[in-house]
Amino acid sequence: MRCPICQSDNSKVLDTTHDSRGGVRRRRECLSCKQRFSTYERPILATPLIIKQDGTREEFDREKLLRGIRISCAKRPVTATDIDRLIGEIEATLQTMGRAEVSSRVVGDMVIAGLKEMDQIAYIRYAIVYLGLDDLRSIRNEIDRLLEN
Repeated sequence: MRCPICQSDNSKVLDTTHDSRGGVRRRRECLSCKQRFSTYERPILATPLIIKQDGTREEFDREKLLRGIRISCAKRPVTATDIDRLIGEIEATLQTMGRAEVSSRVVGDMVIAGLKEMDQIAYIRYAIVYLGLDDLRSIRNEIDRLLEN
């Protein structure tokens, strides 16, 4: 593993931990500059192509999904761990579907369901864009539905 500080290829593993999704976190020390850093390894499983509303297809992009969810959760009491967990669950679900292509609507519905459980304000922020809530009345109707539950 190359050191991110000095670019040396010489490092040693100090600690290894496993997470529930099959990933491995390794704490390393560079033998050249003595700096410590972490690496994260996770298995590469095939994710289906995402079919957009206009019919185009694109690869599942974990970072793109992360950016969208982070925007919805900005200035909310949602931890980075919670967001990573939600994205990991969505990615794992897509991988276990066993399909070559999935509608972007399926991914959006999983995000909506996850945010609804995680933080209702983040859910409303995401829903405004995803569900196309383009006036105050439709936003209020969605908030009223939340309050009924």
